[in-house]
Amino acid sequence: MNVRTLCLSILYWRDASGYEIRKLCTEGESSYFVEASFGSIYPALSRLETDGLVTSQVEHQAGRPSKKIYAITEAGRAAFVDALHEPIGNDVFRSPFLLFARFAHLLDADLVRSRIEGQLAALDESIGEIKRMRAAIEPGDMESHPNDTWILDYGLSCLVVAREQLHTHMNALIASARTHDTPGVQQAAE
Repeated sequence: MNVRTLCLSILYWRDASGYEIRKLCTEGESSYFVEASFGSIYPALSRLETDGLVTSQVEHQAGRPSKKIYAITEAGRAAFVDALHEPIGNDVFRSPFLLFARFAHLLDADLVRSRIEGQLAALDESIGEIKRMRAAIEPGDMESHPNDTWILDYGLSCLVVAREQLHTHMNALIASARTHDTPGVQQAAE
């Protein structure tokens, strides 16, 4: 899967401006599927248009800059389905928090506790966001499919398990950290 496929997935259900697509790919509901940077979305849309998989038209707005609205073509719909037939590869999970946790033994216990609390708060926020997204899906909504609920439930389950793991075992990570009495890394090496 790539950014082109992600853009086609959004346009499969509705026409959208480049800004709307960018927002969905980087911080919205589509940000959970494929990593897409701000700098990769517009080139992908341009290439999709060159390849005849999407079309665009300029929409003029009173008192605001004009915007380009993209729509998927029949060839784009076929290309999207073809892309779904390709091997999907492994899920990618990266976590700056896990790097921090790996080296918690080098840090002060108060800092480790503070970062854990921050991570728990971030997980709670993500869990709340997914719950809000799920609650916003209305039966018969033309822009959603029953699989949307399945996907949200899957993501919610992953986050709930991660939060439970961290909450249940946070004291072991904190205990591995230095206390005010523990010699620093520099001193321990001498």
